[in-house]
Amino acid sequence: MTLKLYNTLTRKKEPFRPLDANNVRMYVCGPTVYDFAHIGNARPVIVFDVLYRLLRHVYGPDHVTYVRNITDVDDKINARAAQDYPELPLNEAIRKVTEKTEAQFHQDMAALGALDPSVEPRATEHIEQMKAMIEMLVENGCAYVAEDHVLFHVSSMKDYGKLSGRSLDEMIAGARVEVAPFKKDAMDFVLWKPSKPGEPSWPSPCGIAAPGRPGWHIECSAMAAAHLGQTFDIHGGGIDLVFPHHENEIAQSRCANRTKIMAQVWMHNGFLQVEGEKMAKSLGNFVTVHELLQDWPGEAISLNMLMTHYRQPLNWTEAGLREAKRMLDHWYDLTAEASSGGMLCADTLSALEDDLNTPKAVSALHELRQAAAHGSKPAASSLRASAQLLGLLQDDAEAWADWRPPSFAQDDARITSFIDARNAARKAKNFKEADRIRDELAAMGIELKDSKDPNTGELVTTWEVAR
Repeated sequence: MTLKLYNTLTRKKEPFRPLDANNVRMYVCGPTVYDFAHIGNARPVIVFDVLYRLLRHVYGPDHVTYVRNITDVDDKINARAAQDYPELPLNEAIRKVTEKTEAQFHQDMAALGALDPSVEPRATEHIEQMKAMIEMLVENGCAYVAEDHVLFHVSSMKDYGKLSGRSLDEMIAGARVEVAPFKKDAMDFVLWKPSKPGEPSWPSPCGIAAPGRPGWHIECSAMAAAHLGQTFDIHGGGIDLVFPHHENEIAQSRCANRTKIMAQVWMHNGFLQVEGEKMAKSLGNFVTVHELLQDWPGEAISLNMLMTHYRQPLNWTEAGLREAKRMLDHWYDLTAEASSGGMLCADTLSALEDDLNTPKAVSALHELRQAAAHGSKPAASSLRASAQLLGLLQDDAEAWADWRPPSFAQDDARITSFIDARNAARKAKNFKEADRIRDELAAMGIELKDSKDPNTGELVTTWEVAR
């Protein structure tokens, strides 16, 4: 079977042929570390984690390099730092914000079961590479210096806009073009700009006397080239990055390095909604991964994502989460005693090799589940191995069964006190109060089970996390 991937650049699904099968290279745009990652941020992490696992399976773990960057210099970071730490000098406040946010990002993505990338470069560690690329662009006649800025001259690239397929008017509208008198053309974008007092700054390129800092787009171009070379295999990210970010990355990289391509394949995951609406803080449906992990295991979050094809819009619902958790409960139960090293399901692998068709891959796992439920040990082992290719069933069955949400996992004594109060109400024949307590526990995600002690005949109540 040949791996096929949908290429945004050509708008079709194509057989994937790496530039070098011994050195398969992928770059994915990572987080800007100023706030906790929301579920929209998590989607590309989960999607490209599956692709990374698949590439490692096909080409061997030692022959795949996955780079996902950290953007740690940005206007949003500066604003958050000034807001959260007004008493500190800005640079010190920025360091606090970026260190805290990056640590939380790593913790949250690990909880989702995502593998670490091979390399995780930080923008601030690649300023010299950015400056060198900017100077190459000026030397090649594709950028110019104006009022302590360096700008990319869009008209110097004949096929600018090919990735997004937008007209000039659409691009101007989509980019929210900043009007500046020193620009040669409206679409020209910033490669380097002067820093304001107190902001992060570095000595500027191109003989500019004033210290400054890079524009957003040049950061990824420089980091990708530093770790993957001037041309590489796959560049990924969310659909919202197609324009202007990825369009500008292509322009910078190709024009600086004088190459026909930057990446062979451009892949983009679709938008995400919450319960049928666009996610927004103003709508009260802005959900961070950190918040979700207080109530759900990370694998349930990942499986809920994977039940929609990565290129399709995803409607995030709590009902979907409950279903994903229920499915994983059953899979873990069936594979509790499965031997390791099971055969990969051919249908699961075939689905993934068809442009990461994860919904079809999950359907194939359901068929394995049915065979495993009828006692087939090979099916149970295959279910385990095949699910792990999707980043699932990575825990052991006992640990999964014992999982408790952090929001109440350490509050067993409180739950026991509720149960004692309910039992007392039942003995007093105050069934209304007993039902009220049961409902309150249910709202906390606790399910009660009543039974009789076979020896004494007394009521025994146990509890578990509702599934």
